[in-house]
Amino acid sequence: MKIAVVGATGMVGEVMLKVLAERNFPVTELIPVASEKSVGKEIEFKGKKYKVVGMQTAVDMKADIALFSAGGETSLEWAPKFAAAGTTVIDNSSAWRMDPSKKLVVPEINASTLTREDKIIANPNCSTIQMVMVLAPLHKKYNVERVIVSTYQSITGTGVKAVQQLENEYAGVNGDMAYKYQIHRNAIPQCDSFEDNGYTKEEMKLVRETRKIIGDDSIKVSATAIRIPVVGGHSEAVNVEFTNTPDVSEVRTILHNTPGVTVQDNTDTYTYPMPLYAQGKDDVFVGRIRKDESQDNTLNMWIVSDNLRKGAATNTVQIAEYLVANGLV
Repeated sequence: MKIAVVGATGMVGEVMLKVLAERNFPVTELIPVASEKSVGKEIEFKGKKYKVVGMQTAVDMKADIALFSAGGETSLEWAPKFAAAGTTVIDNSSAWRMDPSKKLVVPEINASTLTREDKIIANPNCSTIQMVMVLAPLHKKYNVERVIVSTYQSITGTGVKAVQQLENEYAGVNGDMAYKYQIHRNAIPQCDSFEDNGYTKEEMKLVRETRKIIGDDSIKVSATAIRIPVVGGHSEAVNVEFTNTPDVSEVRTILHNTPGVTVQDNTDTYTYPMPLYAQGKDDVFVGRIRKDESQDNTLNMWIVSDNLRKGAATNTVQIAEYLVANGLV
């Protein structure tokens, strides 16, 4: 199994390599790929060193699967070239997510839709993944009508430059700014750029991608995305209105029995999800599950996940695992 990791020297790419090793993915040959400035650098994987190669070299090497985390423009240009060479691309950017000809996949929810003909597969946005992991099993039981979500997002979602900005601000050092404002001791109500409707791209991803993954365009979603000075993962306050009346105890049981979801919900012991505990873990954590006292058939909950793992690298690797296990590559 020849595996290319495109963007191998980036923050998500490094986590992809880590997850591939941790999960013992059957890599017989690794092809680390990055921009020209990184070509020739060495990276280590499972105790062995590999030289970083450029994009065209990687295409010519005809990997079985290419895991992409190199930005939307790079993906739009190069994913079709990899696919034309026979490589199955799993892309972590936003480039292909809303393309009607491409599958948008969270393996626990809709991997069964994949076929051998799917040569470019889209990995959803990190915030969307953790929310739909909780919503999908509840939608089957109670039918989700409307979702109001406020996100509290880790700076790691922006990348290395944002982490460096926060560290500089902790230390009182002037340096490059990933954001228009300081992030230390602050909350910035903007993730990504603004669209014409006044919502950011991040907020609209939560709207559009949720419907596509769950397969129901009737679900109404309203989102506000906020960047906070945290590194461990994204948190979401989610208010969900259902058609049918949800039972809180039954909801906990359903989520407890959902693979990839961990319920942390005991106010007596102050047990609830936090980025501090989610960091480095693959599960989506949910707690503070309670009835909305102001409206029928409605619940509030708090969802947390490491955005670099289940929100990006782990979900990508899980898609690859499904392809291999089902003979689709």
